[in-house]
Amino acid sequence: MSKKIESALISVFYKDGLDKIVKLLHENDVKIYSTGGTQSFIEEMGIPVIAVEDLTSYPSIFGGRVKTLHPKVFGGILHRRDNQDDVKTAAELEIPAIDLVIVDLYPFEETVASGASEDDIIEKIDIGGIALIRGAAKNFQDVLIVSSRTQYDDVFEILSAKNCGTDFDDRKKYAKLAFGTSSHYDSAIHAYFAGIEDGGNFRASEQTPLRYGENPHQSASFYGNLNEMFTQLHGKELSYNNLMDVDACVRLIEEFEDLTYVIVKHNNACGVATAATSHQAYLNALSCDPVSAFGGVIITNGNVDLATAAELHKLFFEILIAPSFDADALEILKKKKDRRLLIRKEVKTSKKQFRTLLNGVLEQDKDLSTEKTADFKVVTNTVPTDDQNKALEFALKICKHLKSNNVVLAKDGQLLASGVGQTSRVDALKQAIDKAKEFGFDLNGSVMASEAFFPFPDCVEIAGNVGVTAVVQPGGSIKDQLSIDYCNENGIAMVMTGVRHFLH
Repeated sequence: MSKKIESALISVFYKDGLDKIVKLLHENDVKIYSTGGTQSFIEEMGIPVIAVEDLTSYPSIFGGRVKTLHPKVFGGILHRRDNQDDVKTAAELEIPAIDLVIVDLYPFEETVASGASEDDIIEKIDIGGIALIRGAAKNFQDVLIVSSRTQYDDVFEILSAKNCGTDFDDRKKYAKLAFGTSSHYDSAIHAYFAGIEDGGNFRASEQTPLRYGENPHQSASFYGNLNEMFTQLHGKELSYNNLMDVDACVRLIEEFEDLTYVIVKHNNACGVATAATSHQAYLNALSCDPVSAFGGVIITNGNVDLATAAELHKLFFEILIAPSFDADALEILKKKKDRRLLIRKEVKTSKKQFRTLLNGVLEQDKDLSTEKTADFKVVTNTVPTDDQNKALEFALKICKHLKSNNVVLAKDGQLLASGVGQTSRVDALKQAIDKAKEFGFDLNGSVMASEAFFPFPDCVEIAGNVGVTAVVQPGGSIKDQLSIDYCNENGIAMVMTGVRHFLH
């Protein structure tokens, strides 16, 4: 049964999109209470509004630190309409019922991120707002709480459809979102005081239910704001598995400055290439493994032009991510209705990783180490050439983003093949060699990268026999010298980085 809103308290920091809700409330004879800048905003719309100070008979004090913290405000929100004692007390103390609370919070995280002084940061710790949100959410039996500007559009649709009324399910839904907002906010404040740069503070207030998880029998949700990272230009919503592949794409493309295309399938790169043009980079990436590329997710760090779009359109793929698209390229790519096209925005992502495990959660720093030529320690008599060093850097960037155990074979800015997720590194190498041969690659003059050390010289021996001329690995095995000796005997260059890149 719908419950009509008779009165509302509105006090927000961000006012964009608020006007249509205020107009709707006014048109439905809802009494509006407000404070400060929000009150002025409503008055400028020519809509009657009652100052909270007039309700409480108490001024805003301490530079606005105390405005709404008063029994007439919180009593109006928290008294139970079906409790005779509460209703009687409210009447005796002239406490009006408040049925709708629209409140957001001071931008604490944004202030921290801006590099502001500690005094400015402390002033952005909201007290009254967080209390209003929690109070209204607690009394969701009677009150609708709107705790974020991201909710304005949906709330407007609900109120429009129900003549400024709300159902129980509406109020409970927004109470859940409100407690997510308060949880996130308090976690951010705790992280600041604890000196935690990134506390893995998932935005429960921005929960997006997904159709299902990895499999149809698993329910799933995404916690976060995808709109901060991407603008979706076309296609249906992203699934759980899509998001896993998108994350793998983003992590890998961040390794490259030159124009690059990456194709990912089941979280592993099956095609990576760097070239002078978008068209050539894509064709080279596709040729790595055109079979696995079918149904994959593709990302590039360059603009997608018409010529590249024409080639892309020949392949069935799930998602294409780029910083920009030419208009004529979009026209072609949009011909497949379910194909997702995303513009990637420049957004700083978390430096932490979290994984549920057993009865708890594992937390670690992301693997942000990327070794370059200057970090290479040459351990063989043969020193890598400049071209080989460039190829080794390229291979190592891919290697660190593939499931262990893995081996990468590459040449001339192109992934030739990889072996991934094997229990034996020898098996990973054999897998890579077989795939390279399957797709017609000549491994003579190629390089090999391994994310962990070689416990025996068998891998360098196998690689040398197919034409690999340079190897990069972290080193650290008690039998490193055996691999070095084989390379010396066969004119293979080997460098060590001292950095392992396990990925499980």
